[in-house]
Amino acid sequence: MKLFDLQGEVAVVIGATGILGGAIADGLGGAGAKVAVLGRNAERGQARVAAIERAGGVAKFFAADATDRAGLTRACDEISAAFGAPTVLVNAAGGNDPKVTVTAERAFEQIELADWRANFDLNVVGGVLLPCQVIGGAMKRQGRGSIINVASASARIPLSRVVAYSAAKAAVLSLTRFLAREWAPAGVRVNAITPGFFPAEQNRRLLFDANGVPTPRGQAILGHTPMARFGEPAELVGAVVFLASPKASSFVTGTDIVIDGGFLAQTI
Repeated sequence: MKLFDLQGEVAVVIGATGILGGAIADGLGGAGAKVAVLGRNAERGQARVAAIERAGGVAKFFAADATDRAGLTRACDEISAAFGAPTVLVNAAGGNDPKVTVTAERAFEQIELADWRANFDLNVVGGVLLPCQVIGGAMKRQGRGSIINVASASARIPLSRVVAYSAAKAAVLSLTRFLAREWAPAGVRVNAITPGFFPAEQNRRLLFDANGVPTPRGQAILGHTPMARFGEPAELVGAVVFLASPKASSFVTGTDIVIDGGFLAQTI
């Protein structure tokens, strides 16, 4: 087996209908894995499948809501029937809800509990907990697998404004480390990647104005990033393929690979 060859692997990518998850799905397909694109939006899911197939990969869309255990269980069974048992799980779903963002108009103490809980349902329950219980549980029963959770730079150093998102992504890292310890004896490795600032659907309006010029917040981020630029989605792929490979990262679990252009290394 080549070091980064994923031939024979079945990779489930939750969130592959988004920009970052889509790039990850493309990369896994390009490395030889059969890719199960799992999500709620069939049109975007089928478009991602078509892109992977055009590049010579193998992929199929499976409809499921990551916050619904029954739907995930059904999808896991369908994936096993179509491709074989899942061996790689990438949890790339999540996002920040403006209703739980602190602004000049909304102080921290004005955040509604229901909105806070919805944020955690998206980023922690559907983002990690249920997929790991259902699909990761199937890996545990078969005795091998790699789970890759997508965290955020804001999990390490909470950013201004995005209080609930920062807290939820910190929980993602905590769950990653817990499961790494818990499931290592069963042959399942659990790691995370921490992207820095990658323009995507959820944050583009915060980083750029209508003319594509960085906003004051975007400029502040660039000024705090030693590489002085935002990340490109494809720049996440190498770390994911490394963590997915049963040979390249066979002794790696419980870790978090930071891909941020040096953002977290910057001080003054």
